[in-house]
Amino acid sequence: QVQLVESGGGLVQAGGSLRLSCATSERTYGRYTVGWFRQVPGKEREFVAAVKRDTNSVTYYADSVKGRFTISRDNAASTVYLQMNSLKPEDAAVYYCAINSGPVSTYRNAEHYRNWGQGTQVTVSS
Repeated sequence: QVQLVESGGGLVQAGGSLRLSCATSERTYGRYTVGWFRQVPGKEREFVAAVKRDTNSVTYYADSVKGRFTISRDNAASTVYLQMNSLKPEDAAVYYCAINSGPVSTYRNAEHYRNWGQGTQVTVSS
């Protein structure tokens, strides 16, 4: 059972930056498409970004974060990163990473992900 662990969340002022990490001990991590989602209380989990499993590491982003967030992966370190710049108060949420278990076309759908981490809180002050 692959376990994912998120870290890097915290409190930041609007306009600031944070880098989230999603790490696992699974050596075959590079075989999986990995996604970041976020959730605020009372709302559904929202897609943020995903990185494909292939060597080109094609990336996908929600429109709300495009141009501000960057997802990347270091397969040797079995870690996926989410660099978040120009943070806004509306980015505040618990951020989760998970492995996509469906075809790559399902990268936006949380129901096609598994092995969710415990989440890391991001708070953005205005």
